[in-house]
Amino acid sequence: MAQTFGTPFIGREDELARLTGVLERAKHGDPRAVLVAGDAGVGKTRTLTEAATHAAATGMAVLTGHCVDLGDVGLPYLPFTEILGALAADDRFAPAFAAHPAVDRLLSTGSGTDSAPDPGSRLQLFEGLAGLLADLADIAPLLLVLEDLHWADQSSRDLLRFLLSRGLLQRPRPGAPAHRLAVFASYRADDLHRRHPLRPLLAELIRLPAVDRVELRPMADAEVARLVRALRTDPLSDTTVRRIVDRAEGNAFYAEELLAALPGDFDPASPAMPSGLADVLLIRIEQLSETAQQVLRTAAVAGRRVEHTLLRDAVQLPQDELESALREAVGRQLLVPGEDATYSFRHALTREAVYADLLPGERVRLHGAFAKLLAGHGRSAESAAERAHHSRESHDLADALTASLEAADHAQRVGAPAEELHHLETALELWTTVDAAARPQDGDSVTLTLRASAAAARAGEAHRAVHLTRAALARAGSDADSELAARVRYTLAGNLIRIDNLKAAFTYSSEALAMIPAEPPSSTWVWAAATHVIAARYVGHDEDAERVARQAMRTAEKLELADAQADLMISLVGLEAHNRRTPEGRDRLRQARELARSAGNIPVEMRALYNLAIGCYESGDLDECLTSLTHGLDRARRAGLLTSPYALELRYLQSLVLYTLGRWDECARAAAADAERLPAAGEFATGPALYVAVARGDHKTAAGGARALLDGPFDWMATLVASIVLTDTAALRGDPEAAVERVHSSVETLTDVSGAERPDVGVRLAALALAAVADAAEESRLSGDAAGARRWTDTATELVELARTTAARGEDGTEQGPEGRAWLARAEAEWIRARTGPDATAWEEAVTAFGYGDPYELARCERRLAEALLSADRREEAAEHARAARDTAVRLGAVPLREDLDALIRRGRLAESPSAEDRIATLTARESDVLRLLARGRTNRQIGEELFISGKTASVHVSNILAKLSAASRTEAVAIAYREGLIEPETTPSG
Repeated sequence: MAQTFGTPFIGREDELARLTGVLERAKHGDPRAVLVAGDAGVGKTRTLTEAATHAAATGMAVLTGHCVDLGDVGLPYLPFTEILGALAADDRFAPAFAAHPAVDRLLSTGSGTDSAPDPGSRLQLFEGLAGLLADLADIAPLLLVLEDLHWADQSSRDLLRFLLSRGLLQRPRPGAPAHRLAVFASYRADDLHRRHPLRPLLAELIRLPAVDRVELRPMADAEVARLVRALRTDPLSDTTVRRIVDRAEGNAFYAEELLAALPGDFDPASPAMPSGLADVLLIRIEQLSETAQQVLRTAAVAGRRVEHTLLRDAVQLPQDELESALREAVGRQLLVPGEDATYSFRHALTREAVYADLLPGERVRLHGAFAKLLAGHGRSAESAAERAHHSRESHDLADALTASLEAADHAQRVGAPAEELHHLETALELWTTVDAAARPQDGDSVTLTLRASAAAARAGEAHRAVHLTRAALARAGSDADSELAARVRYTLAGNLIRIDNLKAAFTYSSEALAMIPAEPPSSTWVWAAATHVIAARYVGHDEDAERVARQAMRTAEKLELADAQADLMISLVGLEAHNRRTPEGRDRLRQARELARSAGNIPVEMRALYNLAIGCYESGDLDECLTSLTHGLDRARRAGLLTSPYALELRYLQSLVLYTLGRWDECARAAAADAERLPAAGEFATGPALYVAVARGDHKTAAGGARALLDGPFDWMATLVASIVLTDTAALRGDPEAAVERVHSSVETLTDVSGAERPDVGVRLAALALAAVADAAEESRLSGDAAGARRWTDTATELVELARTTAARGEDGTEQGPEGRAWLARAEAEWIRARTGPDATAWEEAVTAFGYGDPYELARCERRLAEALLSADRREEAAEHARAARDTAVRLGAVPLREDLDALIRRGRLAESPSAEDRIATLTARESDVLRLLARGRTNRQIGEELFISGKTASVHVSNILAKLSAASRTEAVAIAYREGLIEPETTPSG
């Protein structure tokens, strides 16, 4: 780090010790990262500078990158570009660069292109930079410093996530040398509002075992006083120091500025002490010469940092006057010179105060000057975004449009879809305000809008992609040529599929196919057909889908479109007898994945990986499913696509498999880890954690989470998850009306949106609601309410018919897998229970069906089977299933199920009959005391008073005693205790 300070380092010794400790570990092959947090001015840069100085002095190579605040400008990968620029200027590192050519694109100054980006370029870039830094760390221990992450662009955040979670901090393979690397990254804690985009990344990184966090809190008053006295050679009165300490509020920068603004010692009661920090900073500026103030004002318009040549050309001063002004600003520690011929404001607050003080006309003029300079010959493509910002601020909208498009091209080339989208949307805003003659001649608003929708889709903003494609459709009107019109419509169809608007997707894909002929063969027709096949399948038009898919496959093979072949192959697997649930179908999906990977089409590859995983799940092979999920999520992570549609589905499926296998704590931990980093449209991925909450009796948390999923824009998967949670919660709460209403409304909503057959989840929803309905029917029969029993029996029949018809046809007309068959078996058993009472044969079938690998649902069915066996006087079998189900409930922490089973075991006297010695051993000392008082006829309150415990605690002990003795009542428990010799009859005084 080039920055130096003339002030003493006070008050951060502990934090510096932690950082230097990390450096020592890194030098010995233990790579670490530290996130340095603190408010503006609290000393982050100074502390990092001291750590970097220590690193350099001990032989480490130090590389520094800065994030900058330029308003609405997105400068993709800016801190890493700065680091690479410094490395590229050193001939010593030329061999390392040659070994990793993928990083060259961050330094490239090539012209823009209208061609689509290489889908694999982002991953290649990430892996290339990780490899380059690893090579450098092999040559010499390396410290990477990233400053001001709160201003980082999304692509820089994604790259940092990759480097820390999957790259540089990972342990190398056995036998390979460890990376001698440390990464320090700072950010303003006071800038991180609730929706700040850095927050999810910080929450993710801090969970990594090799990442620590150091928070710089406000300095103690005594340390601030030491700093103030150390900054002045002449003595300061105690009153003056105390006044500065009070107003600095532990902020070192504030203290320095308050002191520097004073011409000398002063009367603390004097109004010379300004009231706000901005005033303090401006007073310091006003102490400079007029020329130096002019240079600072010009530099403030450029940003936090400015190149010397750019500042020189913008300020237009004679060389000697410019150098004198710069020397003055540097001497007053307002500007800091860099080794790369740049000047930076020592603190961002200074720059902000100077910029805010500019007159409106002055600001516009200076922005215009910088825009013209950046447009000059020899400027790199990276400056296009900066130029667009200056052009907009100077009201030169024509140049702002041109620069925004150039910036979008650059963002596309370096794999930064979020920044590309931002620049394209800016260009679209400017398009109508710029005269037609000043617009680019090789483009139009429709194509530009389509390009923006593609960037939105790559950035994971599905609803934004739909909005932009609809805008393209409206702009195209009736005058668009057939190929462009078809592109707009099949793109819109594909985006609508991502948000589950399937009827509309089928309509637009059909229109696209009708607008462009199949002959002569064209890639546009092939992709229109591939999109139509997916849409047709979703709405149940399988024959149409298969016909178009086979025709398109022949054309794709003829045109050698490998990724289109892969996409069509995935669709055809779903239409053939050997579908994704079969080994043959999954082999075809693996072939499709390889085709997509060879073509570099990551979205199609992710589609293949998702279908592989869901095929394993649907076939009941949960272990293989977890393996496929691991591969799929690892691919998404390496490609920076963890928030893409298929990656979100994979994350949901992974949580669902963990839930299904009974690995509930893992499921809950995964949901907690994902909570901060998932986009709003992907919150359904944590849904299985809500299933855990329901099963463990935390109905308030589960219902709250489900309603939160329903509060946002409609999402099919979010609605499915919420429907399961709310239906099961109502059933467990004993509210059959609410459960039935939730089933009907959910199935109607999910069916209307899909436009296809009833969703498969209808079988599960019907079975869940039937549990409460059967309870209500049994209760009505026992109470002699014949009308009520008939009403609930009729409701049960409606629900079982829903389950049967859904299972027979389902979403795509295929046969139900093990899960679907299990839920149907449970629905049938609950229906019989509602009509005539528990039936052992029906519940045996349900228990067998859930034996594919769902211990919780197996235990719920075993509980009902135990009831049915008990009714049939098959007590030994009933006890066996009840005990097995209880063991599962205890292991999972499923408290409501365990309590139901305890009641069943007591009521049916199904507990094992241990010997008296065993029973004595199972009773605690406190329970033995309670049992003796029970024998004396004491109430819970009296037991509590005699044992000095609460009546509620006494009640818990009594319940435990009843369970351990398999007693149905207090009287029976006492009788068993006397019979087994657990207590002795007490003698009266007369003997």
